[in-house]
Amino acid sequence: MKKGKRRPEKKPAPVAAPPRGLQPWHVLAAGLGALFLLYAVYEPALRGAFLFDDVYLPFFGQKWEYLHLRHWMGGVRPLLMLSFWLNFRLSEQQPYSYHLLNLLMHLVTGGMCILIVRRLLERAGVSGFRREAIAAFSGLLFLLHPVQTESVAYVAGRSEALSVMFFLGALAVFLCRRREAVSWPVGFLVLALFACAFTTKEHTAVLPLLLLLTDYYWNPGFSFQGIRKNWRLYALFVVGGAVAFRMAWRVLRTADTAGFSYKEVTWYQYFLTQCRAIWYYVRLFLAPYGQNVDPDFAITRTLFDPGALIGLLALVAAAVAAFYYRRRYPLASYGYFTFLLLLAPTSSFIPIADPVAERRLYLPFIGLLLIVAEFLRRWKASRAALTGALAGVLAVAAWLTYSRNQVWGSGEALWLDTVAKSPRKSRPHFQLGFVYYSQGRCGLALSEFETAARYAAPDYRLLIDWAAAYGCLGNPEQALAKLRQAAALRQTAQVYSMIGLVQSKQGRRREALEALATAAALEPRFDATYVYRGDLYAQAGEWEAAAADYRRALSIDPENQAAQQGLALAQLRLGGGRQP
Repeated sequence: MKKGKRRPEKKPAPVAAPPRGLQPWHVLAAGLGALFLLYAVYEPALRGAFLFDDVYLPFFGQKWEYLHLRHWMGGVRPLLMLSFWLNFRLSEQQPYSYHLLNLLMHLVTGGMCILIVRRLLERAGVSGFRREAIAAFSGLLFLLHPVQTESVAYVAGRSEALSVMFFLGALAVFLCRRREAVSWPVGFLVLALFACAFTTKEHTAVLPLLLLLTDYYWNPGFSFQGIRKNWRLYALFVVGGAVAFRMAWRVLRTADTAGFSYKEVTWYQYFLTQCRAIWYYVRLFLAPYGQNVDPDFAITRTLFDPGALIGLLALVAAAVAAFYYRRRYPLASYGYFTFLLLLAPTSSFIPIADPVAERRLYLPFIGLLLIVAEFLRRWKASRAALTGALAGVLAVAAWLTYSRNQVWGSGEALWLDTVAKSPRKSRPHFQLGFVYYSQGRCGLALSEFETAARYAAPDYRLLIDWAAAYGCLGNPEQALAKLRQAAALRQTAQVYSMIGLVQSKQGRRREALEALATAAALEPRFDATYVYRGDLYAQAGEWEAAAADYRRALSIDPENQAAQQGLALAQLRLGGGRQP
């Protein structure tokens, strides 16, 4: 039998390799790219000085460099103070490291936003490129939106940045768990992150309520089964929540600018004001123009004041619609209730001295991102059109944030901007005057202090700085008048020391010594008192008494240069030498 030709064997067609998942180097590259972009956008403020209430942070106080870490962390916000301690050890009172750490916290929180939005899109049935694009856009918009500038560029705004980083970390762990029922390890991790968030800032106490809302919406969906499955977690929160409530209640009872002890506004007036303020925050999110660190936002006194009733009805109508359409638009519905819930600690019925502040949008921002994600997932656009539109929005946001950071780059720029936008408010004029005084421009400072006093009764701080400006201009009588007004409001070593200093320069020795004795009796550990009194003794040639006061000042603050120089001179004279 004739053998036929052997057919060549057919090579099997190459099988396409399955698409590789997200690799660690992808995450690293994306993180470095986001950091580079974020640094470029925030660079003007990163190299700026401490601003506004930054100078009243504890590490500007006396002797903090000599205190043990437990003293730094002994207050109600220990983790916040730990972060300041780390910065202080690294750069003392040089602001760059403080700003940089704020930026790194912001970057991590943006990553948490990506995880949360991506997971919720997945649960809403979105997959593939659209899910990844919307999640990445959400995280980048969180990072680059100009309304975030106050929370990042403002060192005192770290309480927002750090607490929200822990808060969204807890939510991300809760959402990204492997099983529907929360295990004990996951429960303890969520509780630990909640504890970190709450001990950084108390407004994060709403996390347990957000987890309940999340279980209702997404586990398995619009039922209470998820809440029952996760009884372990909520059992842990019963104890943790009780401790958190007790601490928050103590703060609300004792704070002088917030809580029910704040007497300038009643709880219902504040509630009606917030019915307008919430829509102000929504407008800032959608159209961030006219940003202002100290907006002149009027208090609503009755339901029929302009905007109050409309704002309240609009909130209620939106809530009804969100609940009614929760199955059709789950991301938007959940996002709206999340937004209201996370705003509640500052924008409900607990009075706060400032009715609005941009930094209060930092925590509830995630809720607005989810509303945007709902509409983006339904937008019937091609991949190219979607990518182009999202990139365009991010480019505009980055440019606006860079512009806003230029304002936050210096105290003068910040307060000139604020005075222009809130010309009839006292505090911006006072802060601008303080900047001018710090620059040695005492005439301009005096003008701003006088303007500030026209719009509100001058407080202790304004009167002290006002007196210093008069002293700078060589007007001791006006300086004394302002200091006596300050002393009538608050008797402190600072004000009596300043009175003694002015009187000593006038040659009124007896009155100066009396004022300085009062200062020493009020606050024995205020070192400036002993420096001023030492100088007074030195002028009279009483070198032993002068040396004793300089030593007393140095026992309080060993770095006090005026006391060091005074003591060196006193010792030289006591030793019979002459001043070099």
